[in-house]
Order: sequence, then structure tokens, then C-alpha cells
Amino acid sequence: MGISAILRMFFFSLLCLQGVALHADALPAITIIIDDMGNHQAQGEAALELQGAVTYAFLPHTPYAVRLAEKAHDQGKEVMLHLPMDAREGNALGPGALNLHMTETQFKQTLWENLNAIPHVSGLNNHMGSLLTRHPGAMGWMMQALTEEWPELYFIDSRTTRSTVAQEIASEYQVPNTRRDVFLDNEPSADAIERQFRVLIELARRQGYAVGIGHPYPQTVAVLQRVLSDLQIENVRLISASTMIELQQRRKSWPEPSSPLLRVAKSSKL
Repeated sequence: MGISAILRMFFFSLLCLQGVALHADALPAITIIIDDMGNHQAQGEAALELQGAVTYAFLPHTPYAVRLAEKAHDQGKEVMLHLPMDAREGNALGPGALNLHMTETQFKQTLWENLNAIPHVSGLNNHMGSLLTRHPGAMGWMMQALTEEWPELYFIDSRTTRSTVAQEIASEYQVPNTRRDVFLDNEPSADAIERQFRVLIELARRQGYAVGIGHPYPQTVAVLQRVLSDLQIENVRLISASTMIELQQRRKSWPEPSSPLLRVAKSSKL
């Protein structure tokens, strides 16, 4: 076989692989993050029974965080730090909170202690934070620390305020990031949670992906156990937080198809 024929086969194989990736990525995807893990053992263990690539965010220095994070990791689940931050309403934040009164050294030391308090951390999101996430200086300290000390970690803006600049600052520091689209259980009734889950699914169908945040409430877990089992029927994928960030980055970098092969692969349905 001549060199030109080998090269043609090689480039055709690359196109096929790219087509397969685009084909899979075209399916709507959701990420589910369960926040506030670590304070209650029974609720946490029940939440860990959810099937599929659910991501779990653990509050630092809570009684069951380490044990449950280890169990999550052993089950192949993705683990995050749920990082307490100053809230505008002055809510009690628990141990490890970052606040506006800290010096830069105190701020980064507290961040370091929190990240080291949770094993197997892949990324972090804010707990509360309606005050702190609107301050570019504080968010700059955090993203600088992540860039310099933990470049493998991602950040998810929980968007507890419309005035947040956290995701914007993360992007400026080139920290992998995304944002919460839907809170699932602000109203913690089964009917309301299911309605919010439908909002999440429809948003994923419109824009290709969506991120939902819930909590280890018994009613949230019960609803998710039921609706997540129907995702295959919905033709929607459940993916981890890190995979969601990678997916969004790929979609932002996709060139327009330049060959019939790519056009077919990108528009085909499974």
C-alpha cells in the first residue's frame, strides 16, 4: 500500500472518530449536583444510592464528610468541595467559611484547609455566597490560588445571586468552569422538585446541556430515584460535573462542519 493511501486511511479514521464524538455530544446532557453533603449520615448515604453519574458536593469539616466522600469515590462518583462563602443575608455558614473580612493570606489558607478536608476533590462550588461572589477581589484571590496550587480543579458557580462575578473571574484565570442552571428543591415538595427537573430537561434539550443542583433531602432523593431511571427514555444523558465542563468546552470550540461526513455525524440522532 502506498504512502498516499495510508495517509488517506489515517485521515478518514480521524474523521470517523471525530464524527462519533460529535454524534455522542449531540445528545442533550444534564449534570446533577447534590450539595450540603456531610452533616447527616443517613441522608448522605441515601443520596449516594442514586444511580448514574451524580456529583456530590461536601461541606468541609462536617461530621460525615470524609466518610461519605470516600464512599462516593469508591462508588465511582465525582466529589466536590461545597465551599461556604459570605451571604448577603448574614446566614450562618458553618466551619471553613470565606468572608470579606479576611486578609488575602487568611483567605487562601482557609481555602487550602477546606480543600484538604475533603478527599478525592475534583472541583468546588459555592455554598451560600450571595455576598462574596459579587466581589471581584475575593474571587480573584480564589481563582489565583486554584490556578497556582490546584490547576486540575474546576469551579462551578452556584449562582446564589444575579450579581455574581465568580464564573467571569474563573474564566479570566482560565479555571475550568460552568454554572448552575436550575435549583431543583428550593421548594422541597415532591411535585415542585419534579417540575424543576422537567425545567432542567427542557433546558438541556434547548441548549444541549444543563446543570441542576439539589440537596440530600429525602423528597429530593425519592424524586431523583424515579426520574433518573427514565433518562434513557427521555434520550438525555446524565454526566458528571467535570464531563459537563469538558462538553461545554468542546461545543464552544467546534468548527462548522466542512465535509458531508461531519454534517451527518453532527446532526444524526442515536
